[in-house]
Formats: sequence, structure tokens, C-alpha cells
Amino acid sequence: MQIVFMNRLCRRSGVDGENFAQLWIGEEEGQWRLGWRDFSGEEETGDSLWYEGGSWNEMLCVYRHELAVKMGDGYRPLIDGVFHDDDNLSSRSQEQLKLQYYSEQYGNEAIFEELCSWRRGKASSERKAPYILASNRLLRMISAFLPRTEEELLQLPGVGEGKVSQYGADWLSITAAAEREHDFPLSWVNHAIDEESFVSWHYKQKELKYKKQLERLRLRRVLLQGIEEGQGMEQLRVLSGVSRREVLEVVEELEKDGYSAEKLIALELSEVSPEEQNNIWTAYELIGDNFLKPVLYKAYGDNFVPADGLDLYYERLRLIRIRFRREHPAALGIVTPQ
Repeated sequence: MQIVFMNRLCRRSGVDGENFAQLWIGEEEGQWRLGWRDFSGEEETGDSLWYEGGSWNEMLCVYRHELAVKMGDGYRPLIDGVFHDDDNLSSRSQEQLKLQYYSEQYGNEAIFEELCSWRRGKASSERKAPYILASNRLLRMISAFLPRTEEELLQLPGVGEGKVSQYGADWLSITAAAEREHDFPLSWVNHAIDEESFVSWHYKQKELKYKKQLERLRLRRVLLQGIEEGQGMEQLRVLSGVSRREVLEVVEELEKDGYSAEKLIALELSEVSPEEQNNIWTAYELIGDNFLKPVLYKAYGDNFVPADGLDLYYERLRLIRIRFRREHPAALGIVTPQ
């Protein structure tokens, strides 16, 4: 086996002790191997094989995820740049991450719960998804820094003039009653946090990010294999363990990346009449393919309310949209939820 990459890492243990480890990537006849080796002094104390297989992309995802776990536990590389990605954060990004870290450690839980309650009520009254109104990250920051004015709200990452005009008064009415220990601007945060704890937290965030990437990559592989074997939507749902909607979202991704899902499309549309398929296709030609709801009512009529619900019909729209986008690549757009 040829070693193509190796790095040594160190973690402080106790007052004076240090633990060392070695991270390596090897290749032999198109097969990749990825491993971690622990050392105690000059002796090897443990060897773990993280990956063995033929996919460079999957190996790289495993590498980044497992390395983030180790760095979250305190290991640091002797040579920087170990993630093989754009790991250089701007000073502004660093500041925003530190605000997020502080808010997660020192947020006012009572205020956070009140903000979450406000979000549930507002989402219901405006018929919007809660995350569109405000993310958990933003509500955490509001609960930690307790802004008193619109100008202070605007100093929080993720808050713009639009959000302030829509919801600022509501947020400020919630934070007004809480006592706060620090004022704005928030430059004091940089000195209020422990740098090593922040760095470990940052790598924990990377761990979650790379875990999602790895899960997505493996889901794509499972679906590609299932499609090639001639499985339908319900079989793919059971095989992958995700919803039919998520199966379709990944199928759309695969098509964008140059893979073919035609076997699945042909199978799922085999019992849909040519007339119905033609109506959907014509609707896409007339009004475009970015929004599904207008296409649905153009194809089926304004008063279309099937007894068994609309999910099956939206699936048909999305499957036919894949074919439509193959023939009209200029129309390829962002997948928009119905």
C-alpha cells in the first residue's frame, strides 16, 4: 500500500502530559484506506481503520467527519490545513462564530423559550414555516445579548432591516424585562470566552456538518443502486429510511449532477395517462418550472381537490419536471417547496 497523506496530531493530557496520534491515507489498486493510530511515547497503542473502499469522495467525507470528532476532543495537527477544504475564516466570520458560541453557552433560557413561543404563534398566524421567521441560532443570540433597541438588533448576525421592521418590536418587547450584564457593541465577547473551548466547539460544528455530508453521500449511493435495480418510490423509501419527498429531492440532485433516474420516472408514471402527462408538460411550457402549485392547478384545474390528497400529484409533477428540465436545460432552477 502506498501512503499518500500523513499527519501527526497532539492533545494535551493533564498538566504536563501529551497524547500523540497519526492520521494516514493509503491507496492500493484503486482501493482507499484511511486510518488513525494512537501513540504513547514512541509506542503504538491503538490502530483504527476508518474507511476502506473504492470511493475517494466517500473516503474524504469519512476523513473530515472523523477528524472533526478528534479535533473536537482536543487533538491539534502539527501541519495545518488538514481538512482539505476552505478552512480559512475571515475575521468577520470568526466574530460571528464567537457570538454564536457565546449565545449557546450563556443564553437566557426563559427568554429563549418565550421567543420560541412567539415564533410558533406568529408562524401559525402568518402560515409560514417557523424557520423562515427566525432560526434557533438567531433566537439564541437575542436571548443571550438582550438587545434594547432596533440599532442593537441590527448588530446581531442574521438580522437585517426587513426582519427588524417585521418583528423587531415583538422581540424587543420580550427582551425589555430581562436584566443584562453587558452592553452593545459586542466587542467584549472576544475577551469573555475561553479560546480553547471555542476552538473545540467550532470543530464540533464541523463534525455535525461533515456527518450530514456523509449521510447525504451514502443516501445518494443507496438510491442510485435502487434505481438501477428497478425499484419504485415506496421501495426506495423503505430502503433508504427517508420520506418519499426526500427521496425525490435527492433524485433531483442526482439528475442535476448528470445521473439518470429515467428507470424510476418511467416506472412511477407507467400508470399515468399520456393525456395527464401532456397536460403537466404543457403547463410547464406555459408558466415555467420554478413553482409547483401554479403548474398543479394549470394541469388539473383550479378546483382540483382529490380525496386522497395532493402528495401523489406533486410527485408526478416533480418526476415530469425532471424530464422537462432535461429537454429545457435553460429552465433549470432551484427546487421550490410546494
